Amino acid sequence: MIDLKLETETIITHLKRGGIILYPTDTVWGLGCDAVNSDAIDKLNKIKQRGADKSLICLVSDFKMLQQYVEEVPEVAYDVLKYAKKPTTIIYDNPIRVAENIIASDNSLGIRVVRDPFVGKLIRKFKKPLVSTSANFSGNPTPKTFEDINPELIKLVDYVCKTPLNSKHKKPSAIIKIGSDSTVKIIRK
Repeated sequence: MIDLKLETETIITHLKRGGIILYPTDTVWGLGCDAVNSDAIDKLNKIKQRGADKSLICLVSDFKMLQQYVEEVPEVAYDVLKYAKKPTTIIYDNPIRVAENIIASDNSLGIRVVRDPFVGKLIRKFKKPLVSTSANFSGNPTPKTFEDINPELIKLVDYVCKTPLNSKHKKPSAIIKIGSDSTVKIIRK
């Protein structure tokens, strides 16, 4: 049996040190780090073997935290998230209080409000958003189970969570871009 309190404290210690974690998100196994630490984000991109120009997303625990990291959340975003049947990442214009190297060249950032109890609690205790990207080397398929994760990738992270993936989705989130003018564009269903 996993001691979730101890697991959470251990994860937070690594995140505060700028570490990269391999953890179960609300969708798939992911690589994560502190979304306000630019050095940690650079380290994550290096591990994943991806260019810094490729977008990453953040996970937040709730609407209150979302509002702290987006200049203005369009009203339509709340409706989209309220009625979404599956985990949904929304790309917002004008993110604030996050590392510059996580913001896309068009000054936008994908953020997902998680519903998973473990990830939500972890983010609330950390008090900052987490970066989330699938646990694979850039260009490789997204692993569906922990066993599908490349062992070479596992060796590169600072901490591997012991908590199992509880998600029934086991695939990446839907992605929707909502502009400051409330225009909605579906990027991935």
